[in-house]
Amino acid sequence: MAKYKMYLRRTIKKLCVTILTSLILTGCGGGANTGTTPSVVVVPPQVVLTPEREGQSVARMWNEVLLLAIRNDFARPTIHARNLFHISSAMFDAWSVYNPSTRSFLLGNEVAGFSCPSTVIQLPEDILPVQEQAISFAAYRMIKHRFIFSPGSVEIMAAATDLMQDLGYDFDDESLDYGQGSAPALGNYIADCYIRFGLQDGANEPKFYSNTSYQPVNPALVLSNSEVGNPSIVDLNRWQPLSIDGFIDQAGNRLDEAPTFLSPEWGQVVPFALSENDKTTFTRDGFDYQVYHDPGMPPLIEGAISEQFKWGFSLVSIWSSHLDQNDGVMWDISPNSIGNITSFPNSFTEFNEFYKQLEGGDPSTGYGLNPVTNQPYSEQIVPRGDYTRVLAEFWADGPESETPPGHWFVILNSVSDHPLLEKRWAGEGDTLSKLEWDIKSYFAMGGTMHDAAVAVWGIKGRYDYIRPVSAIRAMADLGQSSDPSLPSYHVSGLPLVEGFIELVTETDLLAIDKPQHIGKIKLYAWKGPGYVSDPLEDQAGVEWILAEEWWPYQRPSFVTPPFAGYVSGHSTFSRAAADLMTSITGTAYFPGGMSEFEVIANDFLVFEKGPSVSMTLQWATYQDASDQCSLSRIWGGIHPPADDIPARKIGVKIATDSFEFVQSFFDQ
Repeated sequence: MAKYKMYLRRTIKKLCVTILTSLILTGCGGGANTGTTPSVVVVPPQVVLTPEREGQSVARMWNEVLLLAIRNDFARPTIHARNLFHISSAMFDAWSVYNPSTRSFLLGNEVAGFSCPSTVIQLPEDILPVQEQAISFAAYRMIKHRFIFSPGSVEIMAAATDLMQDLGYDFDDESLDYGQGSAPALGNYIADCYIRFGLQDGANEPKFYSNTSYQPVNPALVLSNSEVGNPSIVDLNRWQPLSIDGFIDQAGNRLDEAPTFLSPEWGQVVPFALSENDKTTFTRDGFDYQVYHDPGMPPLIEGAISEQFKWGFSLVSIWSSHLDQNDGVMWDISPNSIGNITSFPNSFTEFNEFYKQLEGGDPSTGYGLNPVTNQPYSEQIVPRGDYTRVLAEFWADGPESETPPGHWFVILNSVSDHPLLEKRWAGEGDTLSKLEWDIKSYFAMGGTMHDAAVAVWGIKGRYDYIRPVSAIRAMADLGQSSDPSLPSYHVSGLPLVEGFIELVTETDLLAIDKPQHIGKIKLYAWKGPGYVSDPLEDQAGVEWILAEEWWPYQRPSFVTPPFAGYVSGHSTFSRAAADLMTSITGTAYFPGGMSEFEVIANDFLVFEKGPSVSMTLQWATYQDASDQCSLSRIWGGIHPPADDIPARKIGVKIATDSFEFVQSFFDQ
């Protein structure tokens, strides 16, 4: 902004010199009197410099403040998907007022019974300056309202106020009367409509988004170095809260105790493009759970597909063995070998054909050539144990992250900044200005991420499905389910897999001086956070451990997100965002045919030391990035495959419907 102010001063000075010179040359202002009538000086109207004319989109500036706000709030993906949508939509409405070819989302319309009346205003000759003002006041008021109680509210409010001051706007102007054309009042009015809309949209914002009905059926699983197994679980099919001393959420905020289920009733929230035709209502304990794109029942511990339940959660423990850089397995992680998934399983019984149970990964085939450069992608060989840990942490959206929906806004911004991107909507038509591109793409991405949250958390609340840390420990307590003739048999125990899931014998190291462990289940897996005293220096590594002591690859102060697993939010957010970006850019490929993220050796991992080598995460297409994100949640110990594939399919549907709905707002 300092650069912008300097440029403004230079331009004004240059303009003054030009006008003064013109006056002198035409005989005015002290020029020689020739006895002729001076020429009439026609000074063209001054062009007001704006961020857009300086080369920056004001929408992008406010999006960056919004992302900063999310990073400084609690880790609440549902709430932040809604924030991203409402604030992006408010900016879109402020922009669309000055564009007769578009229509607003909320302004001048009725949405789900809420009305936001509008008044016709006369458009100025120079639209851009007032357009940017209206956008800024709308965004500023919304951010101020939504984040006033955030743990980082001081930093958030300072960033928002500083931007208003840098733009030269009076942030104390709170007028709502825009009838005479006041851009600040228009922005304030739009923000006021969205604020009032949000107070009655089903999110329960007036009561800080608290649950109104949901109660967990299982008592909390106590997780500490002294507690093992899962002795208190009641129902192995249902979600279980965790009891963690010194719980720290994924945004880095320390809480007195682990929170209860986040947003199990979110299916009640007014969506963007989700259709009533896609909604099913399920009643449980007197509450109606609204579910869009119902995926059906996940595998249960008993019943016709109980083997898929045991297979899926045992796969999570097996993939935990891939988290060691010293296992000797090397992978090519470039688009030469990874990516280009063309189909998904049609049923849970086909999952074992998609996921590589023992070695990890999926049926990626990679790409022969980069379609932009027409050259092969270069191989990149790294230890599997480095790659898997990097993926688990990169996509986890931990401290200083924007949560999964915000993460895709960051990816969108990086694509928008790419010099090879042509800002043609859907890859067609004229090149858009930075402001129009950002406004439209934020509106589309915001609506898509919001619908993903509404759909996914409606499903999570309805099915209330168990997480791996609860399931694996509970099944370990029961025993093994593979062979009735062997010790510790139980039909609902863990299946034995040679080299990965076995019984502890009397000669086992785990039984030395501890004969009570004989007959228990052991896993060849990541040893857990108890083996990491200093994350800058220590690695837990992989070894045989008691299954009752299994940990996800996460921080001990967090362990697992505080809500049910089925279906995966990461998988739905990512696939919906990836398909949307394919639609708005007109190509499945990142600009240049590849996007990259550099990872420096021993300077990236947070949970433990590593990776041992530098690497570059690479994705040819938006879908490749999405698919990688999905796999990362299995290596991280957060989701079994059953949570993943249905979520990806739902993401595809959401992106399709959202983009079609977005298009209806343009070219009126």
